[in-house]
Amino acid sequence: MRGHSDELLPDHRQGEALVSEAPEAVRSVFIESYGCQMNFSDSEIVAGILAKEGYGTTRDLEKADLVLLNTCSIRDKAEQTIRNRLKHFQSIKAHKPHMVVGLLGCMAERLKHDLLEQEKLVDLVVGPDAYRELPHLLEEIGGGRKAVNVLLSKEETYGDLNPVRLGSNGVTAFVSITRGCDNMCSFCVVPFTRGRERSRNPQTILDEVRSLRDQGYREVTLLGQNVDSYLWYGGGPKKDFAKASAMAQASAVGFASLLRQVAEAVPEMRIRFSTSNPQDMHDDVLYAIAKYPNLCKSIHLPVQSGSSRILKAMNRGHDREDYLARIERIRRILPEVALSMDMIAGFPGETEEDHAETLSLMEAVRYHFGFMFYYSERPGTHAARTLVDDIPLEVKKRRLNEIIELQQRHSLERNQAEVGRVVEVLIEGDSKRSEHHWTSRTTQNTVVVFPKLPGQKPGDLVWVAIEDCSAATLLGQTAARS
Repeated sequence: MRGHSDELLPDHRQGEALVSEAPEAVRSVFIESYGCQMNFSDSEIVAGILAKEGYGTTRDLEKADLVLLNTCSIRDKAEQTIRNRLKHFQSIKAHKPHMVVGLLGCMAERLKHDLLEQEKLVDLVVGPDAYRELPHLLEEIGGGRKAVNVLLSKEETYGDLNPVRLGSNGVTAFVSITRGCDNMCSFCVVPFTRGRERSRNPQTILDEVRSLRDQGYREVTLLGQNVDSYLWYGGGPKKDFAKASAMAQASAVGFASLLRQVAEAVPEMRIRFSTSNPQDMHDDVLYAIAKYPNLCKSIHLPVQSGSSRILKAMNRGHDREDYLARIERIRRILPEVALSMDMIAGFPGETEEDHAETLSLMEAVRYHFGFMFYYSERPGTHAARTLVDDIPLEVKKRRLNEIIELQQRHSLERNQAEVGRVVEVLIEGDSKRSEHHWTSRTTQNTVVVFPKLPGQKPGDLVWVAIEDCSAATLLGQTAARS
């Protein structure tokens, strides 16, 4: 179970300084990323671009020549956090005037004027589709000018670039397969901050995954705002697919086909993906997961509300019945699958009856874990323009707490069902609480902690007998194969 006040993709790392040391670098960059997995993946792309310009990464803010903050604009709290960090950077710059401070990512377009001109907190503002321009923009700053590029692209995927793996455990990595989003959920800013949906050439995805395997990585997560709508037929926006030739359409690669290709290309690696949309997930994806043992048996399927009335106001493209039907198909084809969700409490117009429907949907599905938030109005969205944010904050928080408490109960029940079983896990590294224990994950994405034994190392697949659990973690001992 995961409960948050910021709406993010799964397994995010808030405000983490990402590092991959380059001892021969002439200059150093400090990159701090907030938000979803896509932002962390983008930071690795930025580090790769800057590496060609002689920048190595550093954990020491005081030693950095360039400080970049990769931002999330999903919730107001995230923006306030980022403003505070920028003010801290400026306090360091006061005695280090050559240091350049830049803002990357989803906040760039909306706040570029405020942060550059009014508050003077940054020297550089770069949107998610303009990272290739960073070297040129840094030259402009060297000439005494502020530098901005927040233009969105219909083609940019960064598929030809080599990301620098930052903050890596050497075991798991992210690989972006799409950028942008065509789903206009009424509460969401992503289509405005990341642009139209584009799919990446599958060959570049396969090349990157194979490269990760050769570097010793054991698991990759394929990333996109909506991975199920992945579609490659030779380039261009998805809307142009109808104009493509019949031959191009016949050779098109959809998400299920991509999954099969990746699974076959690196059978020794685990493959995950995130995030799916209920109306875009089809049975061919489920059958692919069932066929290939290295495709992990976990699906993150955001629902946002259990009320069809609220889902319609959210412009989600599915209703309660559609969603539950999809869950039924998933469980029929993949009986061992673990399901997770996103849920929003207190959307405009939500009644106590709507909230009760959310709780009843959770009871019906009994998710393994979830990402739960209360609604926060984002400027520029359809909801902000047309709906009144009429749910008092204390009501939003109370409903959110009820959702979190129910999910904690379901997460604990799911984990209790694993006690007594022997499960295969991938060792990711040291446990945060003890250097004498490993932290690892099952194919269902459940965290397992167990004592270290001689000869074990990160990246190993081992069998663990589960002896105890909490709502978030399984506890066990190394065992013989089940």
